[in-house]
Amino acid sequence: MSILNVLRSKLKKPGGEPSAEACRLLSGAEELDEAVRSGDKLMVLFYAAWCPFSRAFLKIFRARAAEGDPCYARVVVDVGDALVEKYAIAVFPTVLFFDKGALVRRLDGVYHQGLSRDQLDEFARVCSVR
Repeated sequence: MSILNVLRSKLKKPGGEPSAEACRLLSGAEELDEAVRSGDKLMVLFYAAWCPFSRAFLKIFRARAAEGDPCYARVVVDVGDALVEKYAIAVFPTVLFFDKGALVRRLDGVYHQGLSRDQLDEFARVCSVR
């Protein structure tokens, strides 16, 4: 079963309610690459565990993920990590949107401010994600 199928299976609880587990923690580059290669829409949060703005936004991102499509995932990274360099992440948190296996949009955090629910909602709207 692909990573995205696993993520989709967690989107809804048996009673039809969104699941809090809908936002899967990916262990690193290999799992992320597999999820991106699936070709489906994927919203990925890159965040640092030590960053207060990342920790605050993680709650917002997970709540949004529990609402449903697309698949949401998160990756814990730090300055100097290969994924940070690969995707040119300069500020934590940053959200990348992949569609059909390609990076199509990004929402970069604001230095010393992070990201807000309104910014994520607008980003999802622009990405045609409901």
